Amino acid sequence: MAAKRTSKKSPSKRSRKGLSKEERRAQILASARTVFAKLGYHHATIDDIVAEAGVARGTFYLYFEDKRAVFSELIDRYNSRINMAILRIVTDDPSRTVENQVIENIRGILTIALKERAMTKILFTDALGVDPDFDRKLRVFYDELVQVLTNSLADGQARGIVRDGEPRVLAYLSIGAIKELLYQVVTLGLTEESAEVLTEQVHAFLRDGYLLEPKKKPVKRRR
Repeated sequence: MAAKRTSKKSPSKRSRKGLSKEERRAQILASARTVFAKLGYHHATIDDIVAEAGVARGTFYLYFEDKRAVFSELIDRYNSRINMAILRIVTDDPSRTVENQVIENIRGILTIALKERAMTKILFTDALGVDPDFDRKLRVFYDELVQVLTNSLADGQARGIVRDGEPRVLAYLSIGAIKELLYQVVTLGLTEESAEVLTEQVHAFLRDGYLLEPKKKPVKRRR
């Protein structure tokens, strides 16, 4: 009798079968991110996503209703990470200067954007125009971002560390500058600078634009 052949499964296939529900969901999300970044939302299909993930089409529907649902979750997760990276600037903490806090916020945004290049590219090139509900979701995200920065700038003006001007206009100018920079870096690949180098350059731009040195309180002399 001929020896019975035993089929050897590749490690990748064995590991895929042992994935938990959370890991499987993450696997599909990661594959969708790759596909959307490569093909764009409108040209990508569920077949493209399941092929990238190495799962059956039915498996996809166990976790997501349709292509829009997986796209929406990717955007929500990315926006959440960006929002968490932006911390409210306080001016009465002696352990952290305002300048250092500004730098931390810039670094946080740029680090995430450069680390998640695929998602940053998707946000700039495909997020708008999916459908009216999705467009409203994106507008809410940007409006919240503008409002956080507007409040911080208004607070900074009251404390003498931000130049005079309409805070909301300054907020739009700041966000617009960073968005254009990221678009050029991530979508067009026009510079390979690190997040740290870009942070220094963005901070210098904002510092020369509207940031002021905090006013020092006069020292009372003892008589």
